[in-house]
Amino acid sequence: MKRLASLLPDLSPWHSTRDFRLLWVQGLVTYFGSFMAMIALPLQIKHLTDSPLAVGAMGAVELVPLIVCGLYGGALADAVDRRKVILLTEAALGLLALVLFVNALLPQPMLWPLYVVAAGVSGLAGLQRPALDSLMARIVPHDQLTAAAALNSLRWNVGAIAGPALAGVVVAYAGHASAYAVTVIAFAVSVALCTRLSPAPAAHNAEKPSLRGLAEGARYAWSRPVLLGTYAIDGVAMLFAFPNTIFPFLADDLDAEWSLGLMYAAGAVGSLLLSLTSGWTSRVRRHGVLVVCGAAGWGAAITLAGLLSNVWLVLCCLALAGAGDMLSGLGRSTIWNQTIPDGLRGRLAGIEVLSYSVGPQLGQVRAGAAAGWSGTRPAIWSGGLVCVGAVAALTAAMPALLRYDAATDADARLRRDAAAAA
Repeated sequence: MKRLASLLPDLSPWHSTRDFRLLWVQGLVTYFGSFMAMIALPLQIKHLTDSPLAVGAMGAVELVPLIVCGLYGGALADAVDRRKVILLTEAALGLLALVLFVNALLPQPMLWPLYVVAAGVSGLAGLQRPALDSLMARIVPHDQLTAAAALNSLRWNVGAIAGPALAGVVVAYAGHASAYAVTVIAFAVSVALCTRLSPAPAAHNAEKPSLRGLAEGARYAWSRPVLLGTYAIDGVAMLFAFPNTIFPFLADDLDAEWSLGLMYAAGAVGSLLLSLTSGWTSRVRRHGVLVVCGAAGWGAAITLAGLLSNVWLVLCCLALAGAGDMLSGLGRSTIWNQTIPDGLRGRLAGIEVLSYSVGPQLGQVRAGAAAGWSGTRPAIWSGGLVCVGAVAALTAAMPALLRYDAATDADARLRRDAAAAA
């Protein structure tokens, strides 16, 4: 029984911090609504165009706003109250969901607003994520950061499973407008929860957002091979092995249109199962190993998903990929929060947003273009193979990541001592 209990999630951050509880519930509600729209939007574009390139073009229109706003959002998170950034961007995201709802009610829904909203959501997410990510290390004790990352992953997975699964049913039986209506309601609840968060003001010596400040953050990241390794490995994994945008065509290819919602949810199921047995991760010190093994496992599972023709085996492979992604993400998040100074955390979080968000956007474009050229399944398995090779090459080029040990790393010890002194 003790061994079984040691596998269960560590709930210490939930018990110790009110703001963590609020953020956890707020994020769960937001993820649920966001995943509803995330499924409905590409499916609506597919219904309007029947083109993989048109669906993949979502990644292209989302890319520039995400890069620009992600970098600026990182500088903003270091300069202003992070709670205010989260609240205002959450309200704006709710308004964009309302635009999708109104457009879906039209007798002939228009295509161009879908791309405009996709770009707007991407930009707002880029502004918001650095504030959210950098706030975590301020409200959670240093020795509970790994547990907090695991609980946040659990939250994401619950939303990622319930949202897509329900979205597929809602769109099929009630239409796109109903899915967008659920998204609007979810954001309204989320905004109400955000108003209850404690203020998170910037440091007294914080500078206004500027190119000089962004350059300072970039120089710090460049000076840390461990950080560079986490960014690079996540980037290549998402660039080459993120086929979600062509799942509607994979479902058609497997003659299993009914499985579309399950495909989107399968990765989250695998990640959820790992989250529910994540108690052991609180005792791990070699978080770089988690990053590398998780990313390589992701690529290998995506390769198998593209090669297999049985839909149930494909779903199992997607679940394994989700478990690998969760493991890699847990390692990355812990390294970031353990080693980055608070005064730079927002700007570095902006770089983090680019590493785990720009990759999927480019991955959507790559997957859509490759599917149009070579077919859906070759586009998937070839991307998975390239992912595994790229992870191996980057690990060999940046061995410091694999050697990272939270107990002995100089930056981690410095942040731990500073947190204890505070």
